[in-house]
Amino acid sequence: MTPLRAAPFLVAGLLMAAPASARDYGQQGTVWSVIEPDLLEQIHARLTHLEKSGETAKLNEELKRRTIARVNRPEPVAGISAAAAARSWRFDPTISVERDIANDKGRVIVAAGTRVNPLDTVPLRVPLVFLDGDDPEQLAWATRRYASTKAKLILVRGAPLELMKARQRRFYFDQGGSLVKHFGIHAVPATVEQQGRVLIITEQPVRSKERASS
Repeated sequence: MTPLRAAPFLVAGLLMAAPASARDYGQQGTVWSVIEPDLLEQIHARLTHLEKSGETAKLNEELKRRTIARVNRPEPVAGISAAAAARSWRFDPTISVERDIANDKGRVIVAAGTRVNPLDTVPLRVPLVFLDGDDPEQLAWATRRYASTKAKLILVRGAPLELMKARQRRFYFDQGGSLVKHFGIHAVPATVEQQGRVLIITEQPVRSKERASS
């Protein structure tokens, strides 16, 4: 028998000589059933516990207290200081339309690329006055210089509702500092006034001769 012909018989002999076998080694440790807890049931149980223990009422009261406190005294606008020197600049609100603006019938009324100045259609009728509501000198300056119908007083710090009650005039608050960021204001008091098709923004320190008790 040649080596080539003997190869199949050799392989067959090896397979018969070492048959595959499976052995049971028994249980090697404690085994538990796989049970996945129901998340909704856990949440419901937790809420029920909080309700019975009175924690829910406490949490609601704390949320109410924080909400009222935030309304009465919003978070101060970060990065705004008291003006130490006069600074004035021009602000052009013109924008370039990025895409066509159409009416309800699909007709293009403003084509993409058109430059639009909002002041052409919505003029700034009264000055915007930004100030620190916790600074008595700024408050005295603003209320003396601007009558209630001649400006919008916008706080970057302070309690607007308290001031409205005390001074019997409307105060606004620049929530999140969106306006001062838009105009590039870094110090108060600052004013924004329209001059033609641009806005004139001025940061100005309160002069000693203009200071008065609040």
